[in-house]
Amino acid sequence: MTRIILFLCALSFAQTPYKGYWQQEVDYVMDVRMDVKSFRYSGTQKLTYTNHSPDTLNQVFYHLYFNAFQPGSEMDVRSRTIKDPDSRVGDRISKLSPSEIGFLHVSDLEQDGRGVAYEEEETILVVELAVPLLPGDSTVFTMAFDGQVPIQIRRSGRNNKEGVDLSMTQWYPKLVEYDRDGWHPNPYIGREFHGVWGDFDVSITIDRNYIIGGTGYLQNPKDIGHGYADNVKNSKSKTLTWRFVAPMVHDFAWAADPDYVHDVIEGPNGVELHFLYLDDPEIKENWKRLQQDTAKMLAFFNKNIGPYPYKQYSVIQGGDGGMEYPMCTLITGGRKYKSLFGVTAHELAHSWFHHLLGTNESKYAWMDEGFTSFYDMLCESELLGTEDVFGGFYESYYQLALSGIEEPLTTHSDRFSHNFAYGAGSYSKGAVFLAQLGYVIGFDNLKKSVKRYFETFQFSHPTPNDFKRIAEKVSGIQLEWYLNDWVRTTSVIDYGIKNLVSVDQKTEVVLERVKTMPMPVEVLVTKKNGKLEYYYIPLRMMRGEKKVSDDVIVLPDWAWAIPTYRFDLPYALEDILSIQLNPMGLKADVNPSNDTFLVK
Repeated sequence: MTRIILFLCALSFAQTPYKGYWQQEVDYVMDVRMDVKSFRYSGTQKLTYTNHSPDTLNQVFYHLYFNAFQPGSEMDVRSRTIKDPDSRVGDRISKLSPSEIGFLHVSDLEQDGRGVAYEEEETILVVELAVPLLPGDSTVFTMAFDGQVPIQIRRSGRNNKEGVDLSMTQWYPKLVEYDRDGWHPNPYIGREFHGVWGDFDVSITIDRNYIIGGTGYLQNPKDIGHGYADNVKNSKSKTLTWRFVAPMVHDFAWAADPDYVHDVIEGPNGVELHFLYLDDPEIKENWKRLQQDTAKMLAFFNKNIGPYPYKQYSVIQGGDGGMEYPMCTLITGGRKYKSLFGVTAHELAHSWFHHLLGTNESKYAWMDEGFTSFYDMLCESELLGTEDVFGGFYESYYQLALSGIEEPLTTHSDRFSHNFAYGAGSYSKGAVFLAQLGYVIGFDNLKKSVKRYFETFQFSHPTPNDFKRIAEKVSGIQLEWYLNDWVRTTSVIDYGIKNLVSVDQKTEVVLERVKTMPMPVEVLVTKKNGKLEYYYIPLRMMRGEKKVSDDVIVLPDWAWAIPTYRFDLPYALEDILSIQLNPMGLKADVNPSNDTFLVK
C-alpha cells in the first residue's frame, strides 16, 4: 500500500504536463462517526494544503454540499423555476421536514493552531486566513463539523428508492479548487464538480451491522473481516471503524447498508473489482453476471485510453441513477441487464474522463460527459455487438440544434436555461465532438490523440485547449476553428449540392456552404455503371489534410469565406446516377435534404 501511495504522489507532483503548469495539493485526514438511527454524523478534519500557485492566498473556500437539501435553497428554487426540471428533484426539496433535510456545518476551524474568521453562505464556507499562504508554502487547517444526511433526492442521501440506507457523496467539507482561472466557489445548484488533487485518509465509525464500500483501500481488513459481512455481523462491539486510504484523488465517496452482499473478483492488471448490492433475489442474477463484464470493460478502457492506475474499483448499489466517484460508482441496481451494463460502462469510463483527467466539470461538462459517452458506446459496441454506435448522439444533437434553445458548450453547467439543452449538449454534442473529430483528422489520429492526452494529462486539470493541442500535434492539422465553432458558438453545419452543369462531356459540380460552421467535405459519386468514386475537399484553414485511401481523389482546398465550390467530373451528366455529400454520416450536417442529388 505504501508503495502505491508513494508512486502515485511522485507521478503527480514531480511531473507536469507542460512547463509552467501547476496545481494545488491537499492531504485530508478525517474521522467520522455516523448515527444510523438519526442519520446525523460528526467529524474532525485535518487538511494540509500546499500552495503550488504563484499567488499569495488570503482566503480559502469550502464546499458544504448538503446544505443544498433545504427548502428555499438555490437548488430547491432553481428546480422549481427552471422550465424542464429534473424529475428526480422537482419540488421535493421544498417539502422536506427538519428531520429530512440535509445540512453540513463547521463548528470550529483553525489554521496552524490559530482561529480564523469564517462565514457560511449556504453551500460555500468563506474563510479569511489568519496568515496569508505564500507561494510554495503549506498550511494545516483543523476543523470539527456536523452533518445530517438528507432524504435521497439527488446523488446523495439516505433511504434511496431501492432501500439503500446511506449514499454518502458530497458529504464532507471539501476545499474549493484554486487553479489558473482563480477560485471556483460555485454554489451547489445541481450539477458537476471540481476538486483538488491529493490524498485521503478517512476513518468511518458506524453500527457494526453495516457494510461499507467506496473510494480507497481498506486499511484494517482484519478488524472488519475479509469479505466483511460475516465477521462484521459476528462482532461483539456495537460499532466498527473502517479506515480507507485513497492516494491521488480529488474526492471521496462511500455507501453503507446492513444488507449489502459483497463480492470481489480480480480484474485486469491485478485490480480488485468490488460489487456491493442488496441481498435481493430479483437483482442478484444480473449483479453476478455484471462482474465478469466489468472486468472486460476495464480491459477495454485500459487498451483504448490508458492503464487504470489504482488497484481497486467498486460498483455499488445506491444513489439515484448513476454517478462517478474516484475508484467507485454508485448506481441504482433494479434494472434490466442491458441498462445495468450500460450505466456501469458509462460510470467506469468516468474513471478516465474526470477522475484521472480532472477537467473542471462545471465549465467543461462536455469534455467529461461527452468523452465518457463516446468511449462508453465504443465499449458497449465491442462487448455487446451494438450497431449504429453514435447514431443516438447525432439524433439528439440534431434535435437540440433545431430546437431554438441550444446554448454554447462554454455555458456553465448550472446556467443552462433548459435541462434538455445541458443534457443534449454535454452528452450528445460532446460525444459528436470526438466522432466528428475522427472525420476531420482520421480515426487513427483520433485514437492516438486520446491516448497521448491521457498519458500527458492524467492526474492534472486539462482544458479544452490542452486536448486540441494534443490532437494538432498528432495529426499535423490546425483545429482552432473546430474547437471554437463547435464549442464556443451554436453555429451549425449545412453544406449542400447547389447545382450540376453538363459542359463538353464533363459535369461541373457546384457545392455551397449554407450555414456558418466550416468543415471539410466528402463526396460520393455513384455512376450508372455501378462504379463509385470518392472525393475529399480539405478545409483550407485546417492547413493540412487527413490521410485518405488511395482510391479517394483529393481536390484543392475550400476557403471558408467563399460560399461556393466548383469541381469537374470527367464524364457527362447522363453517366451519373447520384451524388452524395457526407456519405459516412459523421459530419453533423443539420440539413440532409440538400446532401443528395439524384440524376433523372
